[in-house]
Amino acid sequence: MVFNGMKKVVVISLGGSQIIPEEVNYNYLKKFKKIVLKNTKNYKIVVVCGGGSLARKYINAIQKEKGNVYYQSLAGINATRANARFLSYFFGFDPEFGIPHKIRVLKKYLKKRNLVICGGLEYKPDQTSDSTAAAISSRLGAEFINLTNVKGLYDKDPKKFKNAKFISKISWENFNKIIQKIKYKP
Repeated sequence: MVFNGMKKVVVISLGGSQIIPEEVNYNYLKKFKKIVLKNTKNYKIVVVCGGGSLARKYINAIQKEKGNVYYQSLAGINATRANARFLSYFFGFDPEFGIPHKIRVLKKYLKKRNLVICGGLEYKPDQTSDSTAAAISSRLGAEFINLTNVKGLYDKDPKKFKNAKFISKISWENFNKIIQKIKYKP
């Protein structure tokens, strides 16, 4: 989609495992930054950051304290936002320029900038950073790219099922059908 007469928009879901598997993945992020900045000449880009090891550590600590799923989800969302803030500094953004927490704010930022970095937008049950990125892509009519530590989308979890089938290309509607079947737990 061309956003308000501007450049075509691309939404990238950057898995937290790519940002900070255990330590900051500096070499990967340096290459990612170079590619993204090169492409902002021709596209408006939204990068949605995942939570990675930071989210898992937060969620595990809350689980140990018998914290409810809602608090676990909020901790995960805030980890995505921390990663987004870090990535914005890595890209050299002015610290005064915020990280959007709502789609309307994201759209406002897209009018002014060629690159917007965010994490989770707002709490919704069973939400992941990938589903947030897919929803943003759908709302903006944008291309969707998912960067993760697995090959791509499968019809089942490839770590659990040897017969999982790789899906190379999928429509938003079919992607959403698959997501709705998944019972996400933080």
